[in-house]
Amino acid sequence: MGKTLSKPRPPPAPSKMDLRESIATQTDVGLALSKQLLLTRAKDSNLVFSPLSIHIVLSLIAAGSAGPTQDQLLSFLRTKSTDHLHSFASQLVAVVLADGSAAGGPKLSFANGVWIDKSLPLRPSFKQVVDASYRAATNLVDFKTKAVKVTSKVNAWAKKETSGLIKEVLPAGSVDGSTRLIFANALYFKGAWHDKFDASKTKHGDFFLLDGTSVQVPFMTSKNKQILEVGDGFKVLGLAYKQGEDKRRFSMYLFLPDARDGLLALVEKFTSESGFLDRHLPHEKVTVGQFRIPRFKVSFGFEASKDLRKLGLVLPFSSEGGLMEMVDSPEGRNLYVSSIFHKSFIEVNEEGTEAAAASAGVIITKGVDLPIDFVADHPFLFLVREDMTGTIPFLGQVLNPLAG
Repeated sequence: MGKTLSKPRPPPAPSKMDLRESIATQTDVGLALSKQLLLTRAKDSNLVFSPLSIHIVLSLIAAGSAGPTQDQLLSFLRTKSTDHLHSFASQLVAVVLADGSAAGGPKLSFANGVWIDKSLPLRPSFKQVVDASYRAATNLVDFKTKAVKVTSKVNAWAKKETSGLIKEVLPAGSVDGSTRLIFANALYFKGAWHDKFDASKTKHGDFFLLDGTSVQVPFMTSKNKQILEVGDGFKVLGLAYKQGEDKRRFSMYLFLPDARDGLLALVEKFTSESGFLDRHLPHEKVTVGQFRIPRFKVSFGFEASKDLRKLGLVLPFSSEGGLMEMVDSPEGRNLYVSSIFHKSFIEVNEEGTEAAAASAGVIITKGVDLPIDFVADHPFLFLVREDMTGTIPFLGQVLNPLAG
């Protein structure tokens, strides 16, 4: 595992203003990915995902990359340096995502994990970042002969860290003998409403779908004033969570288009206009007339590499991976990201909200330049080809060279 390190010192944390700026930038990156998902994968389905969880996994990959790959990751994450990413992660873990349940606020859990093949020592500089900034637990495993077992371990970790809500972040077959590292992140949130809904007042009603039909769903309601703002063609509702003595203020916001078929136009505004979110968050309680919110439960999972490629993040997924800063081994030159899996869950009811997300980046190795054997001691195919034209006059197979 390399040299024994003294206790790593955390990087200097950005100021509070820097943290707010970093979060605003991270939000913009997340909204770009949101738009991609909303207009493609989730075009006809419910969606929940954690941009933050994916951001952390990409930040860890950036920490272990170099050259054009690192440049592209930094550009995609809209940040100046990996040091800035690490400081941001450190602040997030310590300040924003600390558990608030002891102070009467929401229960929060945020964890990072690294699984590395036992044949590869992490670079001391990379290990220090993993330990100090991301507080990630490092696990030595045997991918080459026990890939299925490692998959089960990562999934068990995700299940534990998300209070059982995410049972499988890595699907079967996603890890094999070519895997060398896995970076995983898990996030859990449980918050009670500041003003809970009276379940006895919940009644079923019509919920209108985009195709013009409707379904009967349970709607929560309240006579209380609500934090509400009216925008151009939409309304925004803010629902505060119980905070206790926790200085943070967690809320859920619902953006509702006026038109029943207005979601697509709202998505376009929400994800394309810089600063749209901040400009339209409500702050004042107002008297409401009719007031109904459906109870809902959503789970969603996807593999993100295709979506990230479409947004311009290509190099980490190519055979020129550029991830040589992760391990102290010549094999580091051959590492690249094969996939980034993500799963999320959310449930909203009269009591509050429970939500969880997990992301896992799988790093594999391409073939190493070793002497190649060719021993035709078993059945094989053959063909005769004319290479100027590509014509193949003969093609066959040999099952038994002695048979006529």
